[in-house]
Amino acid sequence: MNRCRSGKVLTAALLTGMLWLAGCSNQAAQPQGEGGELTVFAAASLAVPFTVLAEDFEAANPGTAVRLNLAGSADLAAQILAGAPADVFASADEANMAKVVDGGMTAGEPEDIATNTLTIAVPPGNPAGIRGFADLAGAGPQVVVCAVQVPCGAAAAKLEEAAGVDLSPVSEETSVAGVMGKVVSGEADAGLVYVTDVRAAGDSVREVPIPEAQQAVNRYPLVRLAGPADAGLAAAFVGFIRGAEGQAVLQEAGFGVP
Repeated sequence: MNRCRSGKVLTAALLTGMLWLAGCSNQAAQPQGEGGELTVFAAASLAVPFTVLAEDFEAANPGTAVRLNLAGSADLAAQILAGAPADVFASADEANMAKVVDGGMTAGEPEDIATNTLTIAVPPGNPAGIRGFADLAGAGPQVVVCAVQVPCGAAAAKLEEAAGVDLSPVSEETSVAGVMGKVVSGEADAGLVYVTDVRAAGDSVREVPIPEAQQAVNRYPLVRLAGPADAGLAAAFVGFIRGAEGQAVLQEAGFGVP
């Protein structure tokens, strides 16, 4: 990965890494004429790589503006089903994507673009002394997780079952960004987030790995939605994310291969 690409990902991490608190290479996308506006609904955990990729796509397609709506996948799916205008949807799980597909809102079949796994985020210094997943059980540590209808929450529930550990969270958030916010602000001793979120947070948190997390891998499907203003532009963006440059940026952000 060249220095310019690494710098862009770092800049995106600095700009979007605080989401929970409140163009170097452009060959992969082909110009689409006079450009246009593209609205992309993407899971909050995709904030860093999609911010970089949106900028790259705009640079490769003069006159194009990519508008990102970053939120929990369940909220995004609900917005799409309610008629919110969007051209592309990237979910952090297959369940919420299935809702959109079943609702007749897609054009074509979703395809996975990445994978992700859970890890434990703790404040710097790890004041509660968390050493592993089992340490999150019981009434001692203040643990925050995603709500079960959110992909990271569904993965947490699956991980609990696989590891035989019962959590008693003090808060259930609607997105992984909300969980990170509690940890970064010191309101929680630990939070279950994705490995990519810990990487994006830098020194704001410390990671405690979960070996058992491989039993609860999240897959990220991407699809073009039905009825966009410019179907060709939407298709080009989807192809860009699935292509070599899109995959390189996702993997640099810590995502696994699909």
